[in-house]
Amino acid sequence: MANLSADFLGIKSPNPFWLASAPPTDKKINVLRAFEAGWGGVVWKTLGSQVKNVSSRYSAVDFNGGRVMGFNNIELISDRPLAINLKEIEECIRLFPDRAMIVSLMADNNKESWHELIKQVEATGAHGLELNFGCPHGMTERGMGAAVGQDPEIARMVVEWVMEKATIPVITKLTPNVHSVVPTGKAVVEAGTDALSLINTIQSVTGIDLDTLVPNPNVAGKSVYGGYCGPAVKPIALKMLTTISQNPVTSKVPISGIGGVSNWKDAAEFLLLGASNVQVCTAAMKYGFRIVEDLCEGLSNWMDEKGFATLNDFIGKSVPNITHWEDLDINYHIVANINQDKCIHCGLCYIACEDTSHQSINLNYGNPYNTYTIKEEECNKEKVLNT
Repeated sequence: MANLSADFLGIKSPNPFWLASAPPTDKKINVLRAFEAGWGGVVWKTLGSQVKNVSSRYSAVDFNGGRVMGFNNIELISDRPLAINLKEIEECIRLFPDRAMIVSLMADNNKESWHELIKQVEATGAHGLELNFGCPHGMTERGMGAAVGQDPEIARMVVEWVMEKATIPVITKLTPNVHSVVPTGKAVVEAGTDALSLINTIQSVTGIDLDTLVPNPNVAGKSVYGGYCGPAVKPIALKMLTTISQNPVTSKVPISGIGGVSNWKDAAEFLLLGASNVQVCTAAMKYGFRIVEDLCEGLSNWMDEKGFATLNDFIGKSVPNITHWEDLDINYHIVANINQDKCIHCGLCYIACEDTSHQSINLNYGNPYNTYTIKEEECNKEKVLNT
């Protein structure tokens, strides 16, 4: 049976699944229930100067008849007193010493505030710190969150402050609300961060209430850009993860992968593209903490099938397979295939190919149903039009 145990910067956990810094990790009762369910670790919801959150502060995106494809939130950092958070962190570590306890931080924009916050958090026995350089709303106007992560030199300066004081591993969380995560990633690695995590939520407007005409979430008739998370962000997260994994500077440090991990297959993809573990939020909020059982079972079974005994056997294996377009084999050709035994005769392939592609599928009228076959000589062939 595959060994799912993870070692991230010397922080050990029974599996590579951590809960991301978010509502599921904002208090002791949540974290203890998560650990009881089997999560390998948590990143405690971001601590800093106490704030007051608005209401409402969440909205959801539905898709194709399904509810809650993803969440949008305009929530700030923890609105609970710092002293209570610190006490509860210490208690969770005492009760579950074999689980990873990382604490997310976002101090005021000066060295002294960062140093004081680090001192207080380290006193709890926390195993690591995650610097929240990604919050895309609210904290930006205060010169924090994405305002730090979007400027490589400011990010470098803050990490240098942190590394002066920190005695436990430091993970820097990158914002996706930039053209490329690489410049900030390089800056913070050069400044001494021990690891990176990405991505944070993507700035968004998730929809408008067509009765009130107010975008969601509605706060007394107004709204703001929020942070979007869920399965739809996974392709973006994987792309940004790969750019970090392929860069000679940023690839030197471990990476914690975040962004739309909903099942074990998603997790495997993040690990194959260079992440050493994964963080989960939306899936836990939608399905509950016990989803970790499916994550662990599915990943373990896949590893057994592939002959991977440990996570390190396949972390990063897919990174070399993403290259530049000009390096692709221009003569490589694939022809579509329709498995007649599995075809349900819905006609979607025919419609898509006939209306928007190469007209390379035959429609064979029949009784009781139509069948479809490939015109191999036409499939994926570029047509030259006479004009």
